[in-house]
Amino acid sequence: MVKLVTLWFAVINIIGYMVMSEDKDKARNRRERVPEKTLFLLAAIGGALGVLTAMYRRRHKTRHMSFVIGIPLLLLLNVLIYSYFLQ
Repeated sequence: MVKLVTLWFAVINIIGYMVMSEDKDKARNRRERVPEKTLFLLAAIGGALGVLTAMYRRRHKTRHMSFVIGIPLLLLLNVLIYSYFLQ
């Protein structure tokens, strides 16, 4: 179980980082964007660390209060859930 949870953590956070980065690139090039609910869904299912990291490294969505407050709260929830499964 620990290996599976660790694998999930790594994969979903890489995906979260990549999707957030892709959305930043799409915003710069004025192309069709990734819906915000998709970004929040990725964070909610365990990828909050990847989304948050991309948010600040790529300076994307840092002026949106829903992201500034919501993603760290989802990260806290992720930590609680991961710590439960990794006990």
